[in-house]
Amino acid sequence: MHAIYAAGINHDDPLSVLAIGEVDPKPTPDDWVDVDVKAMSLNHHDVWALKGQALREEQVPMILGTDAAGIGPDGTPVVVHAVISSPVRGDETLDPKRSLLSEVYPGTFAERVRVPAHNLIALPEGLGFEEASCLPTAYLTAYRMLATKSGVQAGDTVLIQGAGGGVATAAIVLGKALGLRVWVTSRDPAKGEWATTIGADEAFEVGARLPDKVDAVIETVGEATWDHSLKSLRPGGTIVVSGATSGAMPPSQLNRVFFLQLRIVGSTMGTAEEFHRLLALLAESGVLPIIDRVLPMDNAREGFAAMIDGSVRGKIVMTR
Repeated sequence: MHAIYAAGINHDDPLSVLAIGEVDPKPTPDDWVDVDVKAMSLNHHDVWALKGQALREEQVPMILGTDAAGIGPDGTPVVVHAVISSPVRGDETLDPKRSLLSEVYPGTFAERVRVPAHNLIALPEGLGFEEASCLPTAYLTAYRMLATKSGVQAGDTVLIQGAGGGVATAAIVLGKALGLRVWVTSRDPAKGEWATTIGADEAFEVGARLPDKVDAVIETVGEATWDHSLKSLRPGGTIVVSGATSGAMPPSQLNRVFFLQLRIVGSTMGTAEEFHRLLALLAESGVLPIIDRVLPMDNAREGFAAMIDGSVRGKIVMTR
């Protein structure tokens, strides 16, 4: 099958082990169903796989990709929910054996992807394959952080650390759709300015003193912004953490946490139920994912290179 896959593991030169061509997919359970993939989108997870942070040597070759939209087995346009879990009651992201597509089973960057039938979510009218392919990882993660984990209500203020990242960009767009006042930080003034064009109310330098305390912080950066995140919260405020790209071991500042009764909440991906609510929000608000560029599948190397060097504003989508 024609696919984009990890042919090996190379932490220092991930592009050297990125392959595009024919590969035999690893087996999947017999009761899974095929999706004819029409569009797929890149995430940092795909780069981490090449670096060996999401895959091991014995797992390659592995078809990459967590995000895709296409045609289901009954001819219905669908988007693929990327969380693969054991049968559980309630929140599938709490299943200790859960994985994402491309970690244990073949990913979405191929002509077809096989998934459990309950991982297919029908596309609402008006949402195209390219836009839908942006949703399963970054947008679902951001939606869960804002709508489920943060405790914020319309009119509250949220600070999003690291404007320009995939989850941060999604959180800006979705935060405005949820009626929040959205502040962002960035080390790059140009990225901060760009963030205001897609919905952020104000942009600040990383570490800058803010005009007011915020109700919640969306934190995906980690060590480089953690001190600022804690100091930016009002008493009783919440930091929602779904990543730590700059490092995972910042000073905890427990005195500040308990004295101001701050909440630190972890968040990973989202549930199928939350995915449905995300689609309903997009339909109601008319908001669409921000797409940086659309590439043919065979030009995937350009997209991976852009993600690695950080020159991305929005999602990189690939089509067949």
